[in-house]
Amino acid sequence: MSNTQPPAPPDDVGAEVAVKASPVRPAPSAGRRPRQRFRLHLLVFLLPAAAIYTIFMVYPLVDSMRLSLYAPQDGIRMFVGLENFVHLLTDDLLSARFWNAVWNNLVFFAIHFFVQNPIGLLLAALLSSATLKGRSIYRTLLFIPTTLSVVIVGFIWQLILNPIWGIVETPLLGQSSTALITLSLMSVWQYIGIPMILFYAVLIAIPDELLEAARVDGANGWQTFWRVKFPLVLPTVGIVSVITYVANMNAFDLIYTVKGALAGPDFATDIMGTLFFRTFFGFQLQRGSSTMGATVATMMFVLILVGVLLYFFVYQRRVEHYEL
Repeated sequence: MSNTQPPAPPDDVGAEVAVKASPVRPAPSAGRRPRQRFRLHLLVFLLPAAAIYTIFMVYPLVDSMRLSLYAPQDGIRMFVGLENFVHLLTDDLLSARFWNAVWNNLVFFAIHFFVQNPIGLLLAALLSSATLKGRSIYRTLLFIPTTLSVVIVGFIWQLILNPIWGIVETPLLGQSSTALITLSLMSVWQYIGIPMILFYAVLIAIPDELLEAARVDGANGWQTFWRVKFPLVLPTVGIVSVITYVANMNAFDLIYTVKGALAGPDFATDIMGTLFFRTFFGFQLQRGSSTMGATVATMMFVLILVGVLLYFFVYQRRVEHYEL
């Protein structure tokens, strides 16, 4: 009985069988991405936060803008279009109060921008130094004023700056030339911990290899900061600046606590927040108007929006971003 085996099929026959057994799938085109399934759980997690934000932020903002287009006539609220804005910008008294508040708000922001942010960056650079002992203690002490109530801060500084029993004989809060600057510096003292912590978080995230390479190249501490650390911190400088701008344009509590709704002396500390309060709710002999108050609030939103858009379309596009 012979042990002969049947001849193996040729290679081309096996390849043909394999091709028939496994159908070929068309290759996806180069510019076409695979379709991703919609993740429903992301929507479930986002809906509560989006609902709260819409109810307490978006709806009041939109309704304020709608209210600014109306005015009471014979006890009935009538649609008047942009007449409230024209009245705000052309009336002698209202226009003077409005532009005075805008100017004071810009000065208030400028002092924070040129005093608070540089000092916050300096403190962050010092606290990020590995040779500094007790860094956690200093960091806590510098951040404590941020946690205090504005009422407490205003009361403490009024006692400190009192010309009778305080540290200075000049009534800094009672003079038109110094009141706004003094209040701005009080606000800087309270909130300097916020930019300090933001800058500190970026500085401690810089890889040690970059700093060590700078030392090997012969760079001293000053050169290391300006040529290595500061370019990496620069995007955060822009973020801190726009946060400061938005917060300052919405400022109200410190001015109201120390100087009241009239923001004296002679409206020297009047900003958009206090102007809105008097216009909407009224104060002393001034009658309140919800429609004119909504007009002032809309102008506040426009000013904030302009500043934020300038940051996104001018500053952020020019700053180089580095991945740490």
